[in-house]
Amino acid sequence: MLARDWYYNERNRAGIDRAVASIYDNGEDNDLRARAALKMLGVQRGWRIADIGCGNGVLATEAALMGADVDAIDISPAMLALAEIYARDRKAPVRTQSAGLLSFSYEPNSYDLIVSEFTLHHLPDFWKAVAAARIFRALKPGCSFYLRDIVYVAAPDGAERDVEAWADFHINNHDFERAGVVSHMRDEYSTFGWVMEKMLVDVGFSLVSAEYHAPLHGTYLLRKPDKQG
Repeated sequence: MLARDWYYNERNRAGIDRAVASIYDNGEDNDLRARAALKMLGVQRGWRIADIGCGNGVLATEAALMGADVDAIDISPAMLALAEIYARDRKAPVRTQSAGLLSFSYEPNSYDLIVSEFTLHHLPDFWKAVAAARIFRALKPGCSFYLRDIVYVAAPDGAERDVEAWADFHINNHDFERAGVVSHMRDEYSTFGWVMEKMLVDVGFSLVSAEYHAPLHGTYLLRKPDKQG
């Protein structure tokens, strides 16, 4: 294991603007979307679930209301406070943990489902792989990792053109502030979808599905293989 003083400081990214992701999650139906995703994932009463990068806690709360045993995890104290308020207001029994993808605590082979939405892109690629390996170890064999993130869908030779057109469109039509788009392109670590797929498979996951919303959004369903023999 790498020495702790080598570790990437996730807390430097706490509070980074999530505007680029907001187009996929704005509006008042976030609870409906979260519930639909959890039903699609087959969540059962008694499952142990981690939502890493839980944000305002909507998905974690919905999972708890379905009877799951939920850990809501976020590196941002402000977001974690919102998640606690959201869960409390809905009388949902959710545990919170102030941590990130590289620091959340877990017992190996202990989770039935891990979810992470719009969080992994805050890490450089080396640390994405470290985070994915930690998630792999935390899952029970045969269980799933559901990942939604900002990734580049275009081929490398079209990325600059496609992203520029996308940014211009949403700045002009969806109230994106240019500063938020600029900071994401300059300071965050989104990668290509095909790189993400290779990384996740090399960690050990089976890729069940990958869906892309061009040019900057990917959804992945991954499974930790059952134990052999």
